[in-house]
Order: sequence, then C-alpha cells, then structure tokens
Amino acid sequence: MDIARMIDHTLLKQDASTEAIVKLCEEAKQFHFASVCVNPGFVPLAAKELKGSDVKVCTVVGFPLGATLPESKAYEAKLAIEAGATEVDMVLNDSMAKEHNYSYIEDEVRLVKKACGKVLLKVILETCLLTPEEITECSKACVRAGADYVKTSTGFSKGGATVEAVKLMRAAVGPNIGVKASGGIHSRAEAEAMIKAGASRIGASCGVAIVKGE
Repeated sequence: MDIARMIDHTLLKQDASTEAIVKLCEEAKQFHFASVCVNPGFVPLAAKELKGSDVKVCTVVGFPLGATLPESKAYEAKLAIEAGATEVDMVLNDSMAKEHNYSYIEDEVRLVKKACGKVLLKVILETCLLTPEEITECSKACVRAGADYVKTSTGFSKGGATVEAVKLMRAAVGPNIGVKASGGIHSRAEAEAMIKAGASRIGASCGVAIVKGE
C-alpha cells in the first residue's frame, strides 16, 4: 500500500508561518503526498512551491465552522481555484445537519460544486457533533449534490476521525465516492485502521511520521 499517495499533508493552524508552509510543500514533494492542505491565504504560495510536481494544492472553505452563507463558500472556492487550488474541502452547515435540513445541505454543496467545476470537492461533516443517522443522511445529501468526497472532521472541534464514522460514511456513499478521514490521526496504525474501514484519503498534519511508521 502506497499510503503516501493517500495523504493530504495538512497545516491549517491559525498562526502558520510562510516558512512552515514552504517546509510542508518540500515534504510533500519528497514523499509524494496526494496534496498539501492549507488555508486559502497560502494557496498562491503552495501553488508556486508545488509547480511541476505530482502534489495537488488543497484548501478549505467555510472553515472551520461551516456557518457562512452558501454563496460565500462558493465564492471563496472560486477565488481559491483562481489562485491555484486544485482541490477544495468545504465545511457544511452543521446547524442545518442537527435540524435535519438535508435539502439545505444538498443545495449548498451543489452551489459550491458548481463553483468548483472539475476541481475535486470534499465536504467536511463535523462527525463528532452528529448522530449516526445525521452522518448517514448528510453523506447521502453530499452525493446527491455532486460532491467527490465526504470528510470526517475539521480537526478544530471536540473530536476527530473515528473508525465508526468512516464506516458509516462509506456505507452511505457507496464505492464510487471518496471518504477522507481527518482529525487526530497521528500514526501509521491509525491511518491503516481508517483505510481498512473505508477511507480513501487521510488528512493529517504528521504525514511524514505516518509514512515513516513513527
């Protein structure tokens, strides 16, 4: 298993430095990670550092709360893509998820996907806040709206990825939609457990340690 090609090498800290982003990109090129995942303000830098490599530039929109207007998320995605992003991870509106307003979620994901066009769209469910039924129904809404992936967590709430959430998401979306496990994955063993449960991408800030088995 080439686990490196399944990792989004991630740095989303509020105080991340330019130097740290450059290092992130260098590590991603060295280990051939799937992507680096950075905040939108660092997309131009990451695109410059990764030009000509096999590493994608991933960014986040509506992050980390998912509570902005759908139109804001769509416009943020559009600007990020124009700046060089080749994958987008959007946060869905968890308030609407808790209210079981799945039509709202479907509509906002569809709007952002329209802005993304052919650019890969992953939709973040804050699964630690949701019941199993809510995880399942949100995942199905994302599929109906055209999302390419569903994702477990922002890493900024009270919990991260779990094997149980990944299994629920995989069962909900079927075999042809991606599932990204993200949040609190620190070791190769943890990453492999998520992959066994159905994850096809891993979001982690310690991708190098995972690849090295540290």
